[in-house]
Amino acid sequence: MHAVAFPAFGAELAATELPVPEPGAGEVLVRLRASSVNGFDLGVLGGYLQGVYEYEFPVVLGKDFAGEVAAIGADVTGLAVGDHVFGVVMRPTLGQGGFAEYVVVDAQYAIAKLPEGLDHARAGALGLAGTAALNAVTAVDPGPGETVLVSGATGGVGSYAVQLAAARGARVIATAMPGSEAAFVTALGASVAVDHADLVAQVRALAPDGVQAALHLAGDGDAVAGLLEKGGRLASTLHYSPEDASELKVTMVMADPTTATLNALAAEVVAGRLRVPLARTYRLAEAAGAVADFTTGTVGKLAIMI
Repeated sequence: MHAVAFPAFGAELAATELPVPEPGAGEVLVRLRASSVNGFDLGVLGGYLQGVYEYEFPVVLGKDFAGEVAAIGADVTGLAVGDHVFGVVMRPTLGQGGFAEYVVVDAQYAIAKLPEGLDHARAGALGLAGTAALNAVTAVDPGPGETVLVSGATGGVGSYAVQLAAARGARVIATAMPGSEAAFVTALGASVAVDHADLVAQVRALAPDGVQAALHLAGDGDAVAGLLEKGGRLASTLHYSPEDASELKVTMVMADPTTATLNALAAEVVAGRLRVPLARTYRLAEAAGAVADFTTGTVGKLAIMI
């Protein structure tokens, strides 16, 4: 099968030919149609997850996937060959990923059937970032009229988080550069955009007593935490926690893409309440370029079509 992988630490991503994997008990083989680039991929490629995961070279990048079930292993229930599915590759080792024609995944976790009205391209950019955003917003639990600061609002996770927080009736302050980035986040539902370069002053002007909740998805964690009111809630996908968190409720978020979560996200997209912000689409052969573009900073999601 065609895939994009790297053969060793420090090596470049390159097109390669690999055997089609076979599903074991409780697993399904998915013929992939789409994936997307996430920050996790940069950590894998840079070798930063050594000691956390075992690398099985050549390592195929890509946490997200969308496609159809091509084969099933023993003891699989609820899925059949031909079912269209999407989700997140949550294997115990780093090796198989979504930048390939096929991948084997667990049949019971991090996979959901593709509902009518959700295409492969959008589904392939929904799983990981959408789950992280939903988990983060749920952790801070904003209520109607509360103010939520989203630091890192223009990225994949942030663009979903802005929408999910605004849907709860919160006043969303989103970080974005003036111009097209600011227009992007306000179109997603942010009440106002603030410049990263002047974050503290601009947020203090909008919320002199502090914001009730904040999502730390990018940027200076200390600055974000310092803008919370006493008793405020902070969720960080970057595993940040302030040195003195005694007056804050802090949650470090690790995305948990359960089937229920994926179904909920898909339902919101189909209903038109959640937009999948596809900024650009690449062919599988262009995946290395997509990763390189991601490192320069993106507005929305970069999709890989297979």
